[in-house]
Amino acid sequence: MPLFILIGLVIKYDSKGPVLVKLKRVSQKKEFWMYKFRSMIANAESMKQDLSHLNERDDGPLFKLRNDPRVTRFGTFLRKYRIDEFPQLINVLFGDMSLVGPRPHQPDEIAKYARHHKRVLAIKSGMTGLAQVSGSSDLSFDEEVALDSLYIERWSLWFDVKILFMTIAKLIFDKSAV
Repeated sequence: MPLFILIGLVIKYDSKGPVLVKLKRVSQKKEFWMYKFRSMIANAESMKQDLSHLNERDDGPLFKLRNDPRVTRFGTFLRKYRIDEFPQLINVLFGDMSLVGPRPHQPDEIAKYARHHKRVLAIKSGMTGLAQVSGSSDLSFDEEVALDSLYIERWSLWFDVKILFMTIAKLIFDKSAV
């Protein structure tokens, strides 16, 4: 908790806006609010449409921009070390998400899914997953869906534990999140 307070103070010092953001996401075909530390300027979502022509993910419905001008200075740090994701533990406690599972996506992105992509909505989404530890945004959308589908097919408690250890290793050794 003291770390969360310190992070919140730095976010407030770095830029205007709330410490946490609520982002609408979908898990098991139900919408919920996912929490994250704010790593972008306060009106970032309203700017997304104007930046859509710069989307680096042209292989599916997701939006990704590596050098996104909406990211704050401290937000770059939060993303690099994946600290911006920690408030999702609140979603885990509320039962909206699990620790491991397919990442939740936005309703407008899911509306663009092909039929075979919707399989990943069958189980509760997670803070981390097989796709995240296997390349995350470096994967094509179809590769991400294939890995999430493989996770669903092979789910076991041991597989979850293995993915959690792989996530910890990625947090420590891989700084490619930004």
